[in-house]
Amino acid sequence: MRTVAFHTLGCKVNAYETEAMWQLFKKAGYERVEFEEEADVYLINTCTVTNTGDKKSRQVIRRAIRRNPDAVIAVTGCYAQTSPAEVAAIPGVDIVVGTQGRDKLIEYVEKFIHERQPINAVANIMKQREFEELDVPAFADRTRASLKIQEGCNNFCTFCIIPWAKGLSRSRKPENVLAQARQLVDAGYKEIVLTGIHTGGYGDDFENYKLADLLWDLDKIEGLKRIRISSIEASQIDERIIEVLNASEKMCRHLHIPLQAGDDAVLKRMRRKYTTAEFREKILELHEAMPQVAITTDVIVGFPGETDEQFERGYRFIEELQMYQLHVFPYSKRTGTPAARMPDQVPEEVKHERVRRLIELSNRLTVDYAQKFVGDVLEVIPERPFKEDPTSGLYMGYADNYLQVAFPATEDMVGKVCRVRIDRVEGEYCHGTFVRVVDDVPRPARAV
Repeated sequence: MRTVAFHTLGCKVNAYETEAMWQLFKKAGYERVEFEEEADVYLINTCTVTNTGDKKSRQVIRRAIRRNPDAVIAVTGCYAQTSPAEVAAIPGVDIVVGTQGRDKLIEYVEKFIHERQPINAVANIMKQREFEELDVPAFADRTRASLKIQEGCNNFCTFCIIPWAKGLSRSRKPENVLAQARQLVDAGYKEIVLTGIHTGGYGDDFENYKLADLLWDLDKIEGLKRIRISSIEASQIDERIIEVLNASEKMCRHLHIPLQAGDDAVLKRMRRKYTTAEFREKILELHEAMPQVAITTDVIVGFPGETDEQFERGYRFIEELQMYQLHVFPYSKRTGTPAARMPDQVPEEVKHERVRRLIELSNRLTVDYAQKFVGDVLEVIPERPFKEDPTSGLYMGYADNYLQVAFPATEDMVGKVCRVRIDRVEGEYCHGTFVRVVDDVPRPARAV
């Protein structure tokens, strides 16, 4: 039996796609081994979001070649898409596939084994109009399943290379999304996380079917307890989305809404499609529709030209909106993007100090939000033993509002919906007391 090993760099969408590619190899009779082991085929799913992403991708490719010089080395993903010639020029790389056409991977591997001629199958991603159907019927994580519904992005923010790596926005056909959602529920998953590059843009390429329609259709799936949206832009949260969030009992009280900067001049230079006033208004609307919603966000600090005053304004803006958690990134130059050529690049030490301050703020906001739930009983799906204290008999899981809750549980409770009373907050974790399993008891509908 032939063996295959995978290495994924970059985002959650890449992780999803690696799982999908593994399904192709599995069907072809391959056995999966760890990347550090010797394999017949190494598949590296690359990232290009920063220059560092390119560099790390090259390092991993070379590592695989050193491990087994006779193996078939296949490289896919974003770096392969944007720089196919650069990837193909690495001695030992046999197959280069971009971010489309991965359904033919087995075919390419067989062809290479028989002909021993390098294959470059990277096509112009900007011409791609169809969503690439790659199914993932099961995940290593037994409690939450990702379901990719969309690919590509039409935004062209000045700091981002992704449209050139993933192409323009393409949505997965609703019938295919729903069929896979049912398959995942049948496999025992209670929670589905909708993922994509620009998830909120789902349906923009359809005539009269948008994300809100998909959420209503998913809501009707029996046995599905939770629907979580991995990320959505503020500009895409319209009245119909708010209506679903308000009325559906399955929608999680957690949304990830990228802000990127809390200052209008910086947002304009980033070519973001909203002002801070519009962003604030959307957040307030969400709090009204979904009381106690947890909102997480992305922030880039040290964008070219960001002054101390602009940073402080952004800091106060985030603090005032009472976010739940921030994902903070120092701005990193990406060759080929307009921002990389902008004047007034911010010194690294200034960026690092700003990152430190925002991480401190994020930790404080997380505790403040979690404190509101002390004494409440929340529904938590345990995922794994609490790794911070492995001998404690505690398991960790997420409440629907994304609180990380540790409580006494057993292996057979993993993946089941449990009621847990929140007793105290310690850093990023809440500690609670198990009340009961409510796995198949229908939840009362939230008031509209």
